[in-house]
Amino acid sequence: MTARGGGLTNAVLPLVGLRRASRLALLGFLAAGAVAAWHWRTVFDPATISAAIARYPIAPLGFLAVHIAASLLFVPRTILAIVAGLLFGVGWGIVWAASGSVAGAVAGFLAARHLSSGLDDLGQLGSVAAQVERGGWRAVAMLRLIPVMPHSVANYGLGLTKLTLSSYALGSFLGQLPMTIAYVDLGAAGERLLVGGANWVEPTLIGIAALSLSLLIPAIGHRRAR
Repeated sequence: MTARGGGLTNAVLPLVGLRRASRLALLGFLAAGAVAAWHWRTVFDPATISAAIARYPIAPLGFLAVHIAASLLFVPRTILAIVAGLLFGVGWGIVWAASGSVAGAVAGFLAARHLSSGLDDLGQLGSVAAQVERGGWRAVAMLRLIPVMPHSVANYGLGLTKLTLSSYALGSFLGQLPMTIAYVDLGAAGERLLVGGANWVEPTLIGIAALSLSLLIPAIGHRRAR
């Protein structure tokens, strides 16, 4: 080996080691966070989280940070949507809940991409992954509408496919929107009930309608596919 070739190899080795160390550190952080989230799962009460975030003047940014962390640590996003309704009401609650949901989805997607980078054929996960890759954002949106599909599991799983980030983000936004609207409205209705307000019926009805829609669309799609 020439001196030039040896120098190039010596320069590459630290980069490989750094990437490996960063993957291990990220994997360790996610594993420790998931264990901690499971241990402290009893504190994941919408009212408790709302009270903690509401103390800060930059509550929307705090909410987004909590939402991203929750998405990475397998905390159900429905809890955060209810928190958004309690904190911000219907209009801004939907804005911040949808933003946090997409931000958390992207964070999980990129984390999976980073952990799997350099590994051969990890994106070839079978027929389902191939269908999602071919369908692009539409397939992601339909997958997001499946009520039994955990948010965090979908984030990490889709990060192992060859989907582009833009298709993934758009599909995640559209697919998660009906469920987000449903739980934000139900959270806002709950907040109005807690303070003794009388105008809780409208957000409750909107929430139930959006929830029904989010359950109906996958059923129609499955029927048409058959």
